[in-house]
Amino acid sequence: MTSTRRAFLYAAALAATLAAIPAKGAAAAVDPYAALRRRWLDIALGTGYDPTADPYAARLTEAGTLARGYRATMAPAPTSLWPTHPYDPPSGITQSYSRLWTMTQAYVQPGTGSTGDPALLADVLRGLDHLAATVYNPSTTRYGNWWEWQIGSPRLLMDITAALYDHLADAQVTAACAAVDHFVPDTMLTDYSGTSTGANRVDLCRSVTLRGILGRTPAKIALARDALSPVFPYVTKGDGLYADGSFVQHTWVAYSGTYGQVLLDGLGRLFALLAGSEWAVTDPNRQIILDSVEHAYAPLIHDGLMMDSVNGRAISRGYLKGDPRHVLRGDHFHGQGIIAAMALLAGGASTAERERWYGRIKGWIERDTVSPILTAPQFGVADLARLHAVAGSPVPAAPDPVGHRLFAAMDRAVHRRPGFTANIAMASDRIAYYEAGNGENPRGWHTGAGMLYWWADQADQADQADQYTDWFWPTVDWYRLPGTTVSTVRLPDRAGGEWGEPKPDVRWVGGVTDGEFAAVGQHLKGLGSTLQARKSWFCVADGVICLGAGITCADGVPVETVVDNRNLGEGGTPAFVRGPGWAHLEGHGGWVVLDDSLRTLREDRTGAWSDINTTSTTERRTRRWQTLWLDHGTDPTDATYAYVLLPGAARHEVAARAADPRRLSILANDSARQAVHVPSLGLTAANFWEPATAGALTASAGASVLLRRRGRTVTLRVSEPPRTGEPLEIIWDHPVRRVLRADDTVEVTATGRRLRLRVTPGMASASHGCEVALS
Repeated sequence: MTSTRRAFLYAAALAATLAAIPAKGAAAAVDPYAALRRRWLDIALGTGYDPTADPYAARLTEAGTLARGYRATMAPAPTSLWPTHPYDPPSGITQSYSRLWTMTQAYVQPGTGSTGDPALLADVLRGLDHLAATVYNPSTTRYGNWWEWQIGSPRLLMDITAALYDHLADAQVTAACAAVDHFVPDTMLTDYSGTSTGANRVDLCRSVTLRGILGRTPAKIALARDALSPVFPYVTKGDGLYADGSFVQHTWVAYSGTYGQVLLDGLGRLFALLAGSEWAVTDPNRQIILDSVEHAYAPLIHDGLMMDSVNGRAISRGYLKGDPRHVLRGDHFHGQGIIAAMALLAGGASTAERERWYGRIKGWIERDTVSPILTAPQFGVADLARLHAVAGSPVPAAPDPVGHRLFAAMDRAVHRRPGFTANIAMASDRIAYYEAGNGENPRGWHTGAGMLYWWADQADQADQADQYTDWFWPTVDWYRLPGTTVSTVRLPDRAGGEWGEPKPDVRWVGGVTDGEFAAVGQHLKGLGSTLQARKSWFCVADGVICLGAGITCADGVPVETVVDNRNLGEGGTPAFVRGPGWAHLEGHGGWVVLDDSLRTLREDRTGAWSDINTTSTTERRTRRWQTLWLDHGTDPTDATYAYVLLPGAARHEVAARAADPRRLSILANDSARQAVHVPSLGLTAANFWEPATAGALTASAGASVLLRRRGRTVTLRVSEPPRTGEPLEIIWDHPVRRVLRADDTVEVTATGRRLRLRVTPGMASASHGCEVALS
């Protein structure tokens, strides 16, 4: 069926639903407020699809079933609209509006089995009046979680009011607008601070924009539009989008996947709503948001999932209590939310941008076999219609690009190769170890202690896209997260505080990349522990070289480095084989361990999402785990480790790698410097924790250095992760004939017998480089 035919059928069904609704005045057809309201409903409820065809028909039928169930149990009382959702805590208010919104959609959308049902409409109006009279009105002083009053409830109230506008008395519209004015006063949008920043600001503007449209108040629309502008520019601290693609919310938390999704989705809706009107968003900085699709978000999506290192406390949600659709809120859920937001935002992008985004989206649609995007249960028909339009476009599906992305401002790194993807999560005095709050994620203590996520992509490997989706977080040993170095001292739930409060007092976290390979490092201090360590990851062509040094602790308990901890699923039986200096897990990959202290364990672990999130279900499941770790003993002093992760490698490849000492030289591994040389790549990479020499490289201060030799030319990249901003000197003790090019921040002070550079790094941990010809 053609998109034109689908659009005609949808329009006809919607027209039939609304045929009996009188317009509020003869000028409604040309009224800009009415036009914007109708456009908002197209965005929110969908257009251009066939309501009799799946997946739309099934989704509409489901919405009708939910709505009738909600209607049957609605029982207005002084402190609730549904007995199961009291107003205190205020989440009951937002949940009540959410149910009314489901009932509203069932009434106005075609194919729900309750389309145009006057009895359903009457109960929706009764529910709206009850909430307005008993709790959500200007006479109520908000309590509890501010979000429920200022974002969750007004957003839903405005959607309901927009959809039922022609059924509401003027007094009802006025009451809804007055409630938003009270709980979201103008002052929330005139000062860019506190809870009115980043994604939160976009949500606030969304509600106020609709309030302006529904209340026919142009000043409110203009206020909300203008209040978006502080969201656009790159920031250098706190909440927002950074020039390197990082996204931070709650001041200290890497949050591209959840709050970032809210920001991208909300801006996409508002850009589309206001386009062409007198309130169109024309701030030229809006291009930063469009650029962020490929610069900030796409690099963190793997086969449809959003890497959990940027999902904050949302990693603990899983299956929420009372969710009638039983939607798993895992990494694929968050990734698909971002993908749907990209499809929405594409409407305001250039033709070239839109084609590139469509190619990315089609690639993710094809590769997400864990939770198929085109039927994802989290989506209503509007998002499904947009995603199906992308899938049906002539743009070819695009593979994920190969390369390395270092998100220095949020202490994250992503390494992509043709056969695998890896993601490193760290913490510093800029970025929290983890975030707990609202009863969520109380045991995320070590998720910033160098956790190393990875997925192998080879066709002959087991499908690993559910490695961190399939009950990973409820059943994992929280003291043995893959890649981390930890003291095994027991920690209480929410150790260190909530809302991103726990942060280590360390600065040296970051690295350097040339866009293909990278040197990444973390000065680690343990949460609630005396543990200190220096950890480095050298990201190369076939894997990740992992070094640790200076591992020192006085907690009176063992200290471990978790080489890996693989989720084998329910009763998984892949063969695990050890050889001299190596180990291999069938269907996953292997590890070359450069000493003989590797310990292993295969165990079944049982847990429930409710163990780590008070809003989640109590169902318990068991998953099998393959754990590999290095035991540094109790109270170690200057312990070290060295191993190589080889994602997707076959057993014979791992064994051959372990038997060939020429493949890798470890130039240094101590608390002053860590460095490697990979001859086949012409690569030397080093992290200098202090002034030191490693091989032929010398640094006058803390720095990361990446040296690539190609024939008779060498490219050298340098960054200063401690971010002092002070100039530093790099010496490469090798004959150099001349400089081919150099960044403005790099002064070449000597060539000839050796290369000497003076780098002025600035404060952003950026990469600075030069290219030279050899003698």
